[in-house]
Amino acid sequence: MVNFSNVFICSFILFVTISSSFVSAMTREQIKNSGKLIKKTCMAKNDLSEDQVKDVDKGKFIEEKPFMCYIACVYKMGQTIKGNTVNHDMMIKQVEMMFPNEMKAPMKAAIEHCRPVVKKYKDVCEVSYWTAKCIYEFDPPNFMFP
Repeated sequence: MVNFSNVFICSFILFVTISSSFVSAMTREQIKNSGKLIKKTCMAKNDLSEDQVKDVDKGKFIEEKPFMCYIACVYKMGQTIKGNTVNHDMMIKQVEMMFPNEMKAPMKAAIEHCRPVVKKYKDVCEVSYWTAKCIYEFDPPNFMFP
């Protein structure tokens, strides 16, 4: 059976990726808005409420498995999970394609700084959580998460 929400989300991500190739960058607000469907889907998959996830981009990380798996879900749907770990190279490509120019260098620096996190964890939920938290702690003003 085809899961139409996954087909739609994948199509949406592909559209954003392709369209961003023709546009120099999205605004911070456009990036945030483009993640709303992913956020809603991943909240449902991990039985989390809006209240639990609404302040991730403000540094509110809940150290519990469902929340960690929410982070992994967002990364998976954003195509930044490869195998069972975070794909930093894909993160950097997405930053380069979609982020406003003033955010590109700081975000790429944060991603590079956090590469070693993947060596500390085997579980995809944990590695995703700790990577996102590392990126936030390295550069809170430029961190964005649905």
